[in-house]
Amino acid sequence: MPVGAARRRDPSAAGLPCKLSGVTFRTDSTGTTEQVTTPKVGLSTSSVYPEPTRYAFDVATRLGYDGVELMVSIDPASQHPDKILEYIDHYQVPVLSIHAPTLFWLNLKRVWGSDPWEKLRKSREAAERVGANVVVVHPPFRWQQPYAEEFSEGIKRLNQESEIRFAVENMYPWRASTPDIFGRLPRIKVPRMEREGEAYFPGWDPTETGYEHYVLDLSHTATARNDALAMYERMGEKLVHLHLADGTGQNKDEHLVPGRGSQPCQEVLERIARRGLAGAVILEVSTRRAESELQREEDLRESLVYARRALASVREEAEPRALPVSE
Repeated sequence: MPVGAARRRDPSAAGLPCKLSGVTFRTDSTGTTEQVTTPKVGLSTSSVYPEPTRYAFDVATRLGYDGVELMVSIDPASQHPDKILEYIDHYQVPVLSIHAPTLFWLNLKRVWGSDPWEKLRKSREAAERVGANVVVVHPPFRWQQPYAEEFSEGIKRLNQESEIRFAVENMYPWRASTPDIFGRLPRIKVPRMEREGEAYFPGWDPTETGYEHYVLDLSHTATARNDALAMYERMGEKLVHLHLADGTGQNKDEHLVPGRGSQPCQEVLERIARRGLAGAVILEVSTRRAESELQREEDLRESLVYARRALASVREEAEPRALPVSE
């Protein structure tokens, strides 16, 4: 189907669980009743890379995602809020969050210039323009001075200046293996060794510094080889956004379809279903090696089904009273 001809389909007709976004009331063993918000499930536009931003809106609409996270990238359309508003109107799918262009390669490409604070200000303007309420930010690289030194106070200031929430994402140490020279020689076996370096400042774990809002990325916890559930608990009520993906603990950031790696994706989603989440669950998976458009879309469909079923499993256990979310 041509991108411009996309139409929204009923998720139930596609064999997907129904959308769960809503307000739920749960009563615990002590008789205390609390309100829990079931998060929307969105698709990161980076999940269709190297396809353009418009294609992500098209896929999100056809598969039944609740919205998209806009990765501001080298695609010119992603850098222009007016163009994104056209996509929102055409595909009838909202932008739930903005991912600021703070990735290493986007810094090299100078997307939205070279001033990191200007990138964040433009991200806020874009969020306000398209109706998103979260801006995802990576910690600075150590060589980004004085931005790195000012980052903590600067993020606090940005959060005070508007209702847009700047949420800092967990990253990982950079690792490299030493060349296996001796291992290539007959009868000489020397194990490969790893070097680990800290590329981020103040560090790759944002909970060690402390911020008002956090993003938990489960591919990054795999690459960091740390305890995802422990990080989830450390983030606590300040967690406002989840990047749902998987990984196996390799040195590279894998962003696998959830369920294909070693991360506790199911457990994190179940905890979110019980506790609630102020923001959204965003599928941020890599499909760049997909052999066809069909395979890419099947991976994105599988990811959505995984998220919806995990969120629904807890909902079904508790049989809560549900109220619709006011638009």
